[in-house]
Amino acid sequence: MSIMYKSTRSNGDKVTASQAILKGLAEDGGLFVPDGIPGLEMGLETLADLSYKETAYEVMKLFLSDFTKEELMYCIDGAYDDKFDTEQIAPLVKKDGAYYLELFHGKTIAFKDMALSILPYLMTTSAKKNGVKNEIVILTATSGDTGKAALAGFADVPGTSIIVFYPKNGVSPIQERQMLTQTGENTHVVGIVGNFDDAQTGVKKMFGSKELAAQMNEAGYQFSSANSINIGRLVPQIVYYVYAYGQLLKQGEISCGEKINVVVPTGNFGNILAAYYAKNMGIPINTLYCASNENKVLFDFFNTGKYDRKREFILTTSPSMDILISSNLERLIYRIAGEDAAKTKELMDALVSEGEYSITPEMRERLEDFIGGYASEEETQDAIKRLYDKTGYIMDTHTAVASEVYYKKAAQTGVKTVIASTASPYKFTRSVMNAIDSKYDSMSDFELVDQLKEISGVAVPQAIEEIRFANILHDTICDKSEMEQTVKNILGI
Repeated sequence: MSIMYKSTRSNGDKVTASQAILKGLAEDGGLFVPDGIPGLEMGLETLADLSYKETAYEVMKLFLSDFTKEELMYCIDGAYDDKFDTEQIAPLVKKDGAYYLELFHGKTIAFKDMALSILPYLMTTSAKKNGVKNEIVILTATSGDTGKAALAGFADVPGTSIIVFYPKNGVSPIQERQMLTQTGENTHVVGIVGNFDDAQTGVKKMFGSKELAAQMNEAGYQFSSANSINIGRLVPQIVYYVYAYGQLLKQGEISCGEKINVVVPTGNFGNILAAYYAKNMGIPINTLYCASNENKVLFDFFNTGKYDRKREFILTTSPSMDILISSNLERLIYRIAGEDAAKTKELMDALVSEGEYSITPEMRERLEDFIGGYASEEETQDAIKRLYDKTGYIMDTHTAVASEVYYKKAAQTGVKTVIASTASPYKFTRSVMNAIDSKYDSMSDFELVDQLKEISGVAVPQAIEEIRFANILHDTICDKSEMEQTVKNILGI
């Protein structure tokens, strides 16, 4: 079955996977979705015997059906190599009755590496397949982790440039330093005076500007995206949920066909959407728990059927989830609307014009796979301390949100549960160490790094060591209203 891609907002022409990857966003502002979700071609029992790379090929060949086996293996082999500090790529660790899927063993110690390690290979292969001559400008908004992972992935990749916008006061000190010290002649980092939603809105506006696209083309450039709105980000994320099921089988923790739960700390909705796609491919997932921090717009949506971004934006200790407009939710809305592009566009337009939308009762019934949960700041801290005191295991603040939702909602079900562990605690040392003991607050950021190593017994990741003494290379700051002009200045247009 050859999979093609279509927009969530119109019934226009379908495109191939490689064309969807290159475009990033559909011309009508919609997101690309597959015209069908393929089923796994192999029996579940065989998953236990597959390596991460082998699992990646079995999943991705189904969604990226215009890639040859040689092209796809080139991308997979280039991505999942010694950039990761473990051969397993995504280890599954059992602690206090739950299974933590560690997605932070890549170059920038966050789950974004799982997809952004392969996206540059998918992008340049797609460009070659489609005869693209323009330089591809990766334009991305980040709430903290996507930025560094994208910068690291695209740094000095021929035929590409990358421009990352981030909220100047909305990321952790480690996250910011990781971005500002990024090397590469083709990398650009811009702090905006505003929050992540402002950055994301500005990027989407540039993608939708036909006038800017014409100016870019005339200068020999074209935009693409490394955000999770790009299908080239979403497909690789499906892989690790399939792999996790195989690992549970391999470890003898479940029997073949046994259902599991999945808990995902959620901001832009891409990570949990990937788990939903894995379920629709045939992985026996019972319930998807969508875990939110105090910016609980998704928790309220799953409980009421109303998406309302008109609320206070709260800066939390889990900044990658400080999001009020969850872009990837549009793909789920399209599906539960019966793939009605007009209805999806109506709801997305309402979100822009009114700041809210409500789904129909029929659509709500199709959300039965999901349960929303959230953790307050205090509960997030308590979750970190509880797991550390009980097991000695230290998790980051985002994983802690998911862990708290697990204890509140999923632990009582008796169903084995995988928790997506989305970042290394080393990325959020101050918040993590303060949760364990407030005495650590007087230490500097890098003193905290060394103390974390002392109490966890886990080596300091290379990603942290390399920024300890690195020079700041990026210092551009602009207002949210100046984003387009900043891009033009960078590109010399």
